[in-house]
Amino acid sequence: MSTDSVNKATEHVEAVLNYLDHDGRRPVNYTYPPPAGVPQQSHQAIPHRVRIHNARELAQPPALDTHGFALFEHRSEHTDFTGDAQIRAGYYPESIALLKRLTGAEHAVIFDHTLRFDRKDHAEEGIREPVRRVHNDQTFISGPRRVRDHVPAHEVEARLAQRHAIINLWRPIGEPVQTAPLALCDARSIALDDLVTSDLLYRDKVGETYSFQHNPAHRWFYYPRVRPDEVVLLKIYDSRADAARLTAHTAFDDPNTAPDAPPRRSIELRALVFWPTVQ
Repeated sequence: MSTDSVNKATEHVEAVLNYLDHDGRRPVNYTYPPPAGVPQQSHQAIPHRVRIHNARELAQPPALDTHGFALFEHRSEHTDFTGDAQIRAGYYPESIALLKRLTGAEHAVIFDHTLRFDRKDHAEEGIREPVRRVHNDQTFISGPRRVRDHVPAHEVEARLAQRHAIINLWRPIGEPVQTAPLALCDARSIALDDLVTSDLLYRDKVGETYSFQHNPAHRWFYYPRVRPDEVVLLKIYDSRADAARLTAHTAFDDPNTAPDAPPRRSIELRALVFWPTVQ
């Protein structure tokens, strides 16, 4: 069976997604081992079985400014994802050019990247497991803050006056994704009450993200077997009020995954993008 026929074989799957069990307190998540007696995450997750539609089957493909995510074909010239220096020197410039071309932005700044490997017992330094929890990487407060953190001080006010956004660029490494694919929520199905501001604790700072309460109105999608010559763009924050301002996403366990499927490897870049005028 060809890859294309596998990609289109299933219109949807039923799978479990982990939402926040919200008790009114502000959730706290540690990115490093917490102090003795303190849990890694302050709040438990509530699993909900949902329908996740095959986005490849849609007559009109999802669009970044409408749904909050989109898939594009792009073969990278960069093949060495073994070290930060190589990624920053080779993959960053290529990805900046790609982001500008795909979004129409005039300027982009990549401020972070994460490598992921879907194996709990791996011992590879600096490589994380996929996140199986419904979330968004920034908030309406922390999004603009990233501009101040990563743009030269003399440019900040002018950049904030432009339309600006944070977009994640996600790509498989090595082979098509078979385990822990991404579930992506249609931004139009998210209500403001679903968002719960959460603290993300690093050793040197505190970030702010959104956790999500379950809402049966959420419409979920995924792209089966995303290939290394494809990229998924995810809207994390947008200053433009009449576009998709963010979306929710999470890794999930696809019931169609073969027991002997190779574990997913992927890289995600987080980028500030700026358009030439206020939009």
